[in-house]
Amino acid sequence: MTTVDHPARDGTGGPARRPVRVPFPVVDEVARHCLQEAEPETVHIEIHLPGPLDRDRLTAAFTEALRRHPRVLMREAPGRWYRRRYEWELTPEPDTAVVSFTPHGRDSLRAARARCLEAAPPLSAAPPVRLEVVEGAGPAANGWAGPDTPTGTSADPATGAGSGSGNGNGNGTVLFLTINHTALDGPACLRVLATAAELYGGRDNTPAAPPVRSPDAVEPGDAGTPSVWAPPARVASGAPESTPGNGLIVTELAVPRRPQGSPYTVNDQLMAATALTVAHWNREHGQRPRPLRITMPVDDRPRGADMPIGNGTRLVEVTFSPAEVDASRMGELLRRTATRTRALKAADRPQLGHGAALLTAPVVPVAWRAAVTRGLRRAAGPWTSTCLLSNIGRIPYALDFGEEAGRARAVWFSAPARTPRGLTVTTASTAGRLHVSLRWSRSLLGHGDGAHLRDLFEHYLHATEETGASGR
Repeated sequence: MTTVDHPARDGTGGPARRPVRVPFPVVDEVARHCLQEAEPETVHIEIHLPGPLDRDRLTAAFTEALRRHPRVLMREAPGRWYRRRYEWELTPEPDTAVVSFTPHGRDSLRAARARCLEAAPPLSAAPPVRLEVVEGAGPAANGWAGPDTPTGTSADPATGAGSGSGNGNGNGTVLFLTINHTALDGPACLRVLATAAELYGGRDNTPAAPPVRSPDAVEPGDAGTPSVWAPPARVASGAPESTPGNGLIVTELAVPRRPQGSPYTVNDQLMAATALTVAHWNREHGQRPRPLRITMPVDDRPRGADMPIGNGTRLVEVTFSPAEVDASRMGELLRRTATRTRALKAADRPQLGHGAALLTAPVVPVAWRAAVTRGLRRAAGPWTSTCLLSNIGRIPYALDFGEEAGRARAVWFSAPARTPRGLTVTTASTAGRLHVSLRWSRSLLGHGDGAHLRDLFEHYLHATEETGASGR
């Protein structure tokens, strides 16, 4: 008899079930169309713990966390060229080993960060994430700028340990989670890690309540917003490198202070500091002043165990005219920034705008839409935003792995930095400290450029405290 007469079995005597398939959402499809090997679309999450982790317990806890968030266990389903959609195929178990362990050694943290940037987990195997555990890594690293060149930076403020090599010595552990951004984003995978921490340590990792915002803090309306139709400024080229891919530098700063009752948030201070940093950099490199347009992800998802997993943020763009980006009028800049960011967050808008939703409508084969999308992306290059600021905010989970491993004392994220944008700033706060990642395209900037941009960002973020408090 044929296999039609005797269908495949699932191990219990019945026919094998076809895996559940889910069509690619708009964000996933656009990202899938525009994949590039030279600059992989990865998200990097780095978590520093003070103590050691047991290998078997961690592997079991993370695998169980994946099962409890089944939307992570997915792979791209095969299909013919004329299919009208890409589809995710949901699997009951991981297809491959997800967790790996690296003993601490010379430059082990730098090498692990490099792996986060250089290769994305494949979409063909579930899940499209990998977790690398660097054991005995010691204190958090403050100043790594790339896979092969360290930067000499100040000592870790909590431990006094220098971080020029990007490594420490001790019994600590560093978790590196690499995510294929076509499938998932950082906040979703942080939710999975919080579940793994609770399963491993047996301690409550329920998310903290979000901060309460005053509904009347900012007056609506901002007639002076520059036109979104004018091509924005590009980040001026520095000393690009011959090797493709992204570079990265991470640093730890104090969370910026602001007066009680201020009409702006820490996110607005970060936005103003980013705008001032890029404007200063471009002046130094002789670029003619142009409006700045900074992309800002907005995430309205709940952070509980039922958090929707996937790419759940929507992108908005905050625009500044050259005259507005003036550090001598910091109070005005902060209030204007608050008005614009608040209005953008409140707007009802698809994740990538109405144009992307139309472009991904399944009315023609997906291969045809891919070609059109890539062509439009190249044509729209001059109108792409100047840079991206992704503020994760206060990490809502304790990330407590129990008595021996302890709670996370530093969490860094970094978002992809492909050209023509070429620069992303990603921030998060843990244990009262701000953890900042600057990531850039090596075709645009080099290691020294990244260090200088970090110094400029720190300077202007501090300036938002001083002049912002005075209201100037």
